[in-house]
Amino acid sequence: MLDREPPAQHHYPVTFPPRIEVPMYESGPTGRGMALGDQLARHARRTPDTTALVFDGTSRTYRELDERVSRLAGALRERGIGPGDRIAVLSLNNLETVESYLASARLGAICVPVNFRLTAPEVSYVLADSGAAALVTEPAFADVVAAARTPSLRTVLVVGDDYEQALRAAVPAPEESTADLDAPAFVMYTSGTTGKPKGAVLTHQNVLMHAFSTITHLGVPADDRVGMSGAPLFHIAGAAALALNLLVGGTSVLTRSGRFDPAETVGLLARHRVSNCFFVPAQWQAICALPDLARHDLSALRRISWGASPAPTALLRRMIELFPQAQVTTMFGQTECSPVTTVLRGEDATRKIGSVGTPMLNVEVRVVDDDMNDVPRGEVGEIVYRGPMVMKEYWGKPAETAEAFRGGWFHSGDLVRQDADGYFYVVDRKKDMIISGGENIYCAEVEDVLDGHPGIAEVALIGVPDAKWGEVPLAVVVPRDPGAPPTAEEVEAWCRERLAGYKCPRRTAIVPELPRNPSGKVLKTSLRAKFG
Repeated sequence: MLDREPPAQHHYPVTFPPRIEVPMYESGPTGRGMALGDQLARHARRTPDTTALVFDGTSRTYRELDERVSRLAGALRERGIGPGDRIAVLSLNNLETVESYLASARLGAICVPVNFRLTAPEVSYVLADSGAAALVTEPAFADVVAAARTPSLRTVLVVGDDYEQALRAAVPAPEESTADLDAPAFVMYTSGTTGKPKGAVLTHQNVLMHAFSTITHLGVPADDRVGMSGAPLFHIAGAAALALNLLVGGTSVLTRSGRFDPAETVGLLARHRVSNCFFVPAQWQAICALPDLARHDLSALRRISWGASPAPTALLRRMIELFPQAQVTTMFGQTECSPVTTVLRGEDATRKIGSVGTPMLNVEVRVVDDDMNDVPRGEVGEIVYRGPMVMKEYWGKPAETAEAFRGGWFHSGDLVRQDADGYFYVVDRKKDMIISGGENIYCAEVEDVLDGHPGIAEVALIGVPDAKWGEVPLAVVVPRDPGAPPTAEEVEAWCRERLAGYKCPRRTAIVPELPRNPSGKVLKTSLRAKFG
């Protein structure tokens, strides 16, 4: 998380000169528009006064949002940006970030959300790798932008006076999208836990099919219209939640960037009568730990979801207990799949606790070995996918794309097992699995056991070299009481009562916190570099 507060937001009255219509781009057959920009225009015509966005005390109706998006698209077009160009967005969560995403779609350009926690060299890599021609950013990142500029970048818009003046002066772009549904909508850069990030190319069809499938699979009622996501907008979870609310003409309540404040977040849930929300497990831990949670009226919540990193079963039981009126939904997947591939619905939350559920509508899955042979149910293999939500390719990386799609299926890198009823359980990332003396050790299984230790707040398991066994498990522990951390002997003894001996940590390291990427996933590469 960031250790600074987001900069002050500046909002201006939504008053514009008369709209001037301009000729539409010639983009092939007409009558097929249903891309992201078209969804916005549809609701601006049908329900113009419905609130589309809420952020930090400011809101936008669909009419206001559509008008601003058209003007931003026009401003970018006047600066030489057109169909197929990449528009990078380096910004904290705010209304302008959403406007930038939708203006990109309206132009037929490709949006490149940039993680605002990256350093200048990392931002430079994303801009150069994507060939970004335009950048929308904000004053807080002036130094990073100055150090990260690349030759492809032709224009920069800065949120604030510069951005607002550009909108006021612009000739609005036409409402209709210039993009085909098969054209790229986003290049979403993966977390890069094992190397340099790769840009997953998601088409308009990928994003919209994910939204359609989510609505159908979860049975979203017609009045389930107010959603909130604790994920930053540069993350696929944040972008996907936005697309879902946009599809149904609902209201998206944006959370502030920076350190997660559980009390403030619960206040927003209550004040805006949020009906569905998504947070990562660490955020749910903080929400469930609030001493005054019961005083908030959260009766509007119908579905509470989690994903992006593993959740201890103890946390899931606590969520079920504290939110009896809501379905506790597990969302599992990855950026390359737009992102959700399997879902554990609320009715199964207790019966199949710990499972990531069954495949989403329009997702076909197999569990395979290294030779692409299906493994029997109950055995561990890699889950692979195909379907209309799977990405088009990795941007500019044909070799990596071919490797990811070997055998005609997208390889997730996730090791799972499937029970007799067809429900999936994640056991590890393929690259995180420990092989000790010829035995496979699945980190998630051991971590779940260690999460139940009363002296452990957080834990990550990694393999470290060993002369006899090749590698052995090491538990990296964040203690609940830093003054009295559990000993290595206590940690091993706890596990030996619950696991086979070869799975138990042979060593323990005590740390104040676990390193995480912006998605909340533990950076085991960093832990291996430090302790391996």
